[in-house]
Amino acid sequence: MGRKARATSAIEAAAHGAAIPFAEIVQDIRERAGNRKVCFISGNFNVLHPGHFRLLRFAEDNGDFLVVGVSADSANGVTVPLSLRLEGVRALGVVDYAFALPGPPSAFVEILKPDVVVKGIEYKDRYNAEQAIVESYGGRLLFGSGEIRFSSMDLLRREYFQASFSNIRKPQDFPLRHAFTMTNLISGLSRFKGLRVLVIGDIIVDTYTTCDPLGMSQEDPTIVVTPIEETTFVGGAGIVAAHASALGADVRFLTVTGRDSWATFAEQFLTKHGVRAEFFPDDTRPTTHKRRFRALNKTLLRVNELRQHPINEALVSKIGARAKEIIANADVILFADFNYGCLPQPLVDAIVEEGLRRKVMMAADSQASSQLSDISRFKNMDLVTPTEREARLALRDFESGLVSLAENLHKQANAQTVLLTLGAEGLLCYAQNNGEYMTERLPALNSAPKDVAGAGDSLFTAMTLAMRAGLSTWEAVYIGSIAAAVQVSRVGNTPLTRDELVTELEEPG
Repeated sequence: MGRKARATSAIEAAAHGAAIPFAEIVQDIRERAGNRKVCFISGNFNVLHPGHFRLLRFAEDNGDFLVVGVSADSANGVTVPLSLRLEGVRALGVVDYAFALPGPPSAFVEILKPDVVVKGIEYKDRYNAEQAIVESYGGRLLFGSGEIRFSSMDLLRREYFQASFSNIRKPQDFPLRHAFTMTNLISGLSRFKGLRVLVIGDIIVDTYTTCDPLGMSQEDPTIVVTPIEETTFVGGAGIVAAHASALGADVRFLTVTGRDSWATFAEQFLTKHGVRAEFFPDDTRPTTHKRRFRALNKTLLRVNELRQHPINEALVSKIGARAKEIIANADVILFADFNYGCLPQPLVDAIVEEGLRRKVMMAADSQASSQLSDISRFKNMDLVTPTEREARLALRDFESGLVSLAENLHKQANAQTVLLTLGAEGLLCYAQNNGEYMTERLPALNSAPKDVAGAGDSLFTAMTLAMRAGLSTWEAVYIGSIAAAVQVSRVGNTPLTRDELVTELEEPG
């Protein structure tokens, strides 16, 4: 759920003017905080501004559980109703617990006995009623104003986890050409629920380190930054599995990891998001971990910790045997190949053979960013979704036009549907239409993407599920494009939910 301000019935009553004893609020805080170090700060918080953000971040840095008391409407200097002020404070990511303060802060401190009390630096040389109280039980009273660079921390957190729909534009001509409506698509999304999906491929753990740029080094031509925020996501085939689960499918996931903390992190993340994951440890490699250093909404540097050699025959045999057991009851197989060794050709061939025998829908995505790939090695797929570069690498064709490229990949891989993703230019789909193959294009639907890294994974997952749920190829393409547009509206890989897609589909075009 993340860090978020909490509200209880007692607090809500206080917000509406009822006289609530301190003891009830204190008990609630202690239950929620547990053994964590509690930091308390209070104020009017009329209109939240960068100074508040800096001070609250300073308070957060000095404790593990941040409690904020918001002054009553009768306090000096209050100009905004209590309910609005509480709502604003609770919306801040750094705040764990916000409540209406039904009396003087010093009286509340005397009962709660927080480890740390924080006040603005302007109070340092004044009389502070809290000073003697805090000293009596061994706490600390700190004064500060925070650092300027922290004023936008909540904007950064929203950038990571909240989608921005305002930049998404849905073309209306495409649905008209293929005779479907947004209502058709929303209805189709409901059929994702319960689809039995097997995802297999390389798991990646991505850490985004947001930095404050300090300038150029005077000693050598090097950009100097200081880290201010670090957020870690599960990526690779792991996020494909998490997307499928968040969209309603029943997901099994097979992958290879090292024996390390990143594998533990990934396992906990996937379990939290409803994915039944099975990790096959490989002592010859770490869990693939990629670190991105970002400043001013741009990635400055990527550092990858990984091995790219194929897994050995023993692991191929173990994973292949487990995959065949799952395929017996599967509706869809998703190969999410990042070319770090999890899917050597013998394993791919064995799974494809079983999928064909069981008549299970299969789709493949084989990514080539800093590594090479060959999407055409995944034969007999119902859907493949390479980038233009990945298709050209597979065909060793760097001259043909896009339509010829898609046609040739269709023939070489015997893929029923080929979707070429073209970055800012959108996509091209080569598929059957009334018994004949045709090509269609869709532009990129998000005019101001924040992070394009997760676009392909979300499109691949949503489009495949849509096809398996019985939607037409063109309806599935549209849903996949919406999924990508929503995903790139935030930074990092966060599982895409059905509600997010429905929200966008219900918006006017």
